[in-house]
Amino acid sequence: MYDKQPFVPVGEASECCVGWESIRKILSDMNLGTVCVECYPGAFQDELEAELGSLWPAAKLIRTLDAFLPEETIVDKFAHLITGDPVFGLMSATDLSEFFDQEKLQSAREQAQSQSAVVIGPGASLITSESALLIYADLARWEIQQRQRKSLIPNLGMNNLEETALLKYKRAFFLDWRAADRLKSSLFARIDFLLDTNIPSEPKMISGATFRRGLHKATLRPFRVVPFFDPGPWGGHWMEKVCDLPDDGASNHAWCFDCVPEENSLLLGFGDQRVEVPALDVVLYHPHELLGDKIVAEFGAEFPIRFDLLDTMGGGNLSLQVHPLTAYIRSEFGMAYTQDESYYMLDASAGATVYLGLKEGIDPAKMAADLARAQEGIEDFPAEEYVNQFPAHKHDHFLIPAGTIHCSGKDSMVLEISATPYIFTFKLWDWGRLGMDGRPRPIHLEHGLKNIQWDRTTRWVESNLVNQIEAIDSGDGWREERTGLHSLQFIETRRHWFTKTVTHDTRGTVHVLNLVEGLEAVVESPVGAFEPFVVHYAESFIVPAAIGQYTIRPHGPSIGKLCATMLAYVR
Repeated sequence: MYDKQPFVPVGEASECCVGWESIRKILSDMNLGTVCVECYPGAFQDELEAELGSLWPAAKLIRTLDAFLPEETIVDKFAHLITGDPVFGLMSATDLSEFFDQEKLQSAREQAQSQSAVVIGPGASLITSESALLIYADLARWEIQQRQRKSLIPNLGMNNLEETALLKYKRAFFLDWRAADRLKSSLFARIDFLLDTNIPSEPKMISGATFRRGLHKATLRPFRVVPFFDPGPWGGHWMEKVCDLPDDGASNHAWCFDCVPEENSLLLGFGDQRVEVPALDVVLYHPHELLGDKIVAEFGAEFPIRFDLLDTMGGGNLSLQVHPLTAYIRSEFGMAYTQDESYYMLDASAGATVYLGLKEGIDPAKMAADLARAQEGIEDFPAEEYVNQFPAHKHDHFLIPAGTIHCSGKDSMVLEISATPYIFTFKLWDWGRLGMDGRPRPIHLEHGLKNIQWDRTTRWVESNLVNQIEAIDSGDGWREERTGLHSLQFIETRRHWFTKTVTHDTRGTVHVLNLVEGLEAVVESPVGAFEPFVVHYAESFIVPAAIGQYTIRPHGPSIGKLCATMLAYVR
């Protein structure tokens, strides 16, 4: 019953224009001067140029990339942000204008203003005036990553098609996407047409007004982002059955990015048509309505909570790892907060374990030396000598504040609830295996050893991090429990068990939930502010801060049966 294509209903099919032929007809009927086709990095520029550039044959075609700095200059200019590390860089405050040769940029502006012109590419809106027709060619992060893996697209201003997908992703994450998102944020109100370019040669287009209406509608009701699934060296097979995954040739499915708005997309529904946009667009355009004033004041327009699924059923252990302390991630990587997290066990086979914290009386120097020997390939790291293994059962909750060594063991199904710095995981030991690309996965032993909290040993972990359940409240057919997270972490988690209706209130801050028990539940507004929203087992969903009070009750096959949700919010 897991819905892999959730959408926000916005309007009628007639509001969505499908295919180049239809799009060209609408645009060609317009009496235009200058046309600006602003492109998110990763959009196929040749296709856009072929389909749109020839619509106005009398207009001068201006390609933004022709005004970019030379590749070697871009490399040198941003080398301090990209660094030589294969995974980590520094978060960038760069504007997209900094990729341009300023003399060429000015020349392009003069050309665009002196005659009819079609300007196409990233930064096109920096060349045209505000009076130009603005078409924004957008696509989701997940599609960008697929194009990177297939060597179909380079990074912004680069000619690095053959570089590894890992390095292309890193450059995009720390530099390209930051600059593009800053520009996009300034353009939302001006967009005349939104172009969905996620499927090559099969574009969809809606008006800017319709696009903005769709983003607004998402803040008025609970919604889900579009999940995506990816294999991994430790991946399992639980999701293939429960989430009804197609046979896509993958050897396993390790991850489900089920609620990570910076990475996931959002489907806007128009009759039987769907327009796919980055879920981040809602965060950037409606931060106060979605997140709440307090979160915006603390984090800015950034979604601070992440829900994803980790499947090791029939697979292997995750990498043994640690996340950076807040002071460390700030000083080393320019991030404001770190990836505190927790493992909630959606399911577990007999004998499943979670590695968490250090054993009593270990020698840190000896452990560091053994990790170094393992990294050099001399011998395997004896993890069981140093790290606790706790039995893991369905509905257990393990808390993992930054600095705590940890990993999920094999034969588990984990709902990972965490803060969202995304990629800041320091792998210490990867069990001697290769990544999906056949290469060793990067180990960050130096970073990791600087962040391990050596006093988080067995007794402390048992008392602070394993199943810290506290009864909060109860009523007719429901009870509420606090399950964490630890006081060092800024996310609060609550579990509600229910056979009848439970009342919730966002109290001005975004809620993220997952149905962890029961086949189906329905989310409703006590005052009819939104249509009833049905969720299924293992689905994560967002309740915007602006909604206020809402209720959840068993629905369909779960009526009269016990259900449970896990709720996370910023304290």
